Amino acid sequence: MRFTNRQLRQLIIPLIVEQLLAVTVGMADSIMTASVGEAAVSAVSLVDTIMILMINIFAALATGGAVVTGQYIGQGRPEQSSKAADQLILFIGVLAVGITAIVYLGKYWILHGIFGKIEADVMYHSNIYLMIVTASIPFIALYNGGAALFRAMGDSKTPMKTALLMNAVNIVGNAILIYGLKLGVAGAAIPTLCSRILAAVVILLLLKNQRLTVHLSRHFTFRFDRHLVRKIMNIGVPNGLENSMFQIGKILVLSLVSGFGTASIAANAVSNTIATFQVLPGTAMGYAVLTVISQCIGAKDYQQAKYYTKKLLLITYGAMFLCNVIVVLILPGILFAYNLSDVTANLTRQIIFYHALCCVTIWPMSFTLPNSLRASNDVKFAMVTSIVSMWVFRILFSYVLGQTLGLGVFGIWVAMTIDWLFRAICFTIRYLRGKWQMKS
Repeated sequence: MRFTNRQLRQLIIPLIVEQLLAVTVGMADSIMTASVGEAAVSAVSLVDTIMILMINIFAALATGGAVVTGQYIGQGRPEQSSKAADQLILFIGVLAVGITAIVYLGKYWILHGIFGKIEADVMYHSNIYLMIVTASIPFIALYNGGAALFRAMGDSKTPMKTALLMNAVNIVGNAILIYGLKLGVAGAAIPTLCSRILAAVVILLLLKNQRLTVHLSRHFTFRFDRHLVRKIMNIGVPNGLENSMFQIGKILVLSLVSGFGTASIAANAVSNTIATFQVLPGTAMGYAVLTVISQCIGAKDYQQAKYYTKKLLLITYGAMFLCNVIVVLILPGILFAYNLSDVTANLTRQIIFYHALCCVTIWPMSFTLPNSLRASNDVKFAMVTSIVSMWVFRILFSYVLGQTLGLGVFGIWVAMTIDWLFRAICFTIRYLRGKWQMKS
């Protein structure tokens, strides 16, 4: 077997810790920013919708690089996997610089076109935050690329430690600049920039170690290899398009939620935060599936690919069940901490209970299983299925259930899980038919 139970534990546990760290630090970051005022929180939230879209694109491309690299490792061609690493870092770096320039040039259109008519103080803070955080785009892209390469080798501990360093710098910087120097929204943006620069430098320096199975060349050449770039894009572009459409869909649904009243808006916001913790182990397991299955596919060992897909799915179900039981048990304390009204608290409780039920039944087949397809180059099917399902079920059914049938914000969450169910059925049928084995 390519991976022992010990190796799987060494891969999975740091991934879960890294995801937990990112979510927890994100919450602490928002709490610190809230001390500046509502205008600052609104500004950061608006700009972050753009930044999350960018990060999803680079994470998708990094996934493409990780799959290609993992397949070369499985084939026993470490020199080719290192060439793929060079091309991933070069391509993702050049693309990120280009996108950064576009964001700066299109700043007015972003602030006034996408954000629309917002209050003057929110616009002021948005401008400051956008100008500073945009400079971090190339660095978060390079970090994502480097982290994906380490995970492709089965080393998830190094990205975890680097993420720990990045988040520690971010939190300490926020505390000093927001609370100490009173720099306002700039105090939230500058540490984000500095922490991402540090993370990118650290991860790239670590990848220069020539003893690693996958490493950057000692004499890095700034020349594209069309064949390798095409292989990375064949996986990364469909995955990036899928992630981008998903983010756009979330933004569209938010406009519907805003029409249901303050209690629904608050319940949806709190539920989204709690839901992040509910799916946290599943998100981490997705990276593990990419690492393990891509190496099996590279070795053309489809029996092991099936074995590990089943095994990792069972681990995902177990981890999701445990996580959601904990969330449900501590939910009263969470709702008390948010100091919600009775109406909002009851609505949030309904959403979280329903979401927990769907997380432990549908979620793994909808989100973990398709990573096995992606690891075998079957990315176009996953992309088309996800996009069609999102527009038909998540968006259209949100209006039908939430608005037409009067279920409100709860109807939107039901529509989301119908989307999960349709995806799960399609991905399961695709996997069982075995067509993914012919894509590698």
